[in-house]
Amino acid sequence: MKEKSNAFFTIAFLSSIIFIFTIVDFFHGDRVFSETENRVLATKPKFSVQELFFGNYTSDYEKYVTDQFVGRDKWIYIKTETDILLQKKTINGVYLGAGNYLIEQHLPQDYPAELEDGKLVLLERLVTEWDATVMLVPTADNVITDKLPSYAPYYDETALLERVAEMAGERCVDVYSILKEHSSEDIYYRTDHHWTSLGVYYGYQAWAETVGEEPYPYDVEGMVTVSEDFLGTLHSKINIDRAGDRLQYFPETTVHQPHITYDQMKESESYYEESYLETKNKYGFFLDDNHALVEIDTGYQNGKTLFVLKDSYANSLIPLLAPHYEKIYVVDLRYFNGRLFGLMEQYEPKKGMDVLVLYNCIHFLEEFNYLP
Repeated sequence: MKEKSNAFFTIAFLSSIIFIFTIVDFFHGDRVFSETENRVLATKPKFSVQELFFGNYTSDYEKYVTDQFVGRDKWIYIKTETDILLQKKTINGVYLGAGNYLIEQHLPQDYPAELEDGKLVLLERLVTEWDATVMLVPTADNVITDKLPSYAPYYDETALLERVAEMAGERCVDVYSILKEHSSEDIYYRTDHHWTSLGVYYGYQAWAETVGEEPYPYDVEGMVTVSEDFLGTLHSKINIDRAGDRLQYFPETTVHQPHITYDQMKESESYYEESYLETKNKYGFFLDDNHALVEIDTGYQNGKTLFVLKDSYANSLIPLLAPHYEKIYVVDLRYFNGRLFGLMEQYEPKKGMDVLVLYNCIHFLEEFNYLP
């Protein structure tokens, strides 16, 4: 009888909890965007018999309930703190590293050789037909390895970089070596997956050496701090108390005023959009976040043109490249749906412009794709 009473009490307790949250959810209303996670949340899927039996209604509804659950941010925080008390070193795909570093987890089995093969075929065509320079940036787990938890597995990007160097030859920028040399410095954010402006500076130096350009004399000590409380994408995944990162830029990049057109619509006279500093997505400060097509008139008169294929790692580097070019065209293949070579030929029919492929290694494997 005691066991039955306990079972009945447990069922009644759980049912009441579910009922209360259901009522609260009903009156709470849906959120469109999560500032904490910096992403659009799932909305309630439209019901139909066809979607229920032949579509994705149940999975879509599950995503909707998960995203719209009352107090979601607080529950994520509580779960993370519980995991920390249990001494877990990986939470939601993020390593809790030394020195308060949050480091994105990339497991070896997720990046097999056949994935590398397919991306290198696409890359080789750009190098062969457009004499493209290749700049693949290693992620934090491959550079600041001393910050990883003991015995933490990670995808070793050096083999990929060696294959790229063998294929691209002198057109390959060795970013890994210079970042590794400065791995004790703040070259990656502690709460975000991007490299810092200091890391960008070292990457710029490697680029200049590879392409034979005289580096512009940027002053590392003179970088301007625009935020002291940047909490990035990795913080969004686990939502725990962490001191914010410093967000900085080089004031020398404002000497010449550029004219920038985003997606052939929005125009700007600066590489930096200060409105993002009031949001969770402070990294969007650089080059107005991400766009399919960015056209830049740098204000420098040297007749040279650069065409960049990139991920978000490029957003903070492109302002440093401006003194070397009069025109810079930037394409993010995640948002571009046309034929790439046709677009490139519109800007430079004789194939006389410089072409730069700039990704971090993981985004290259996950996102680099195009129709020639």
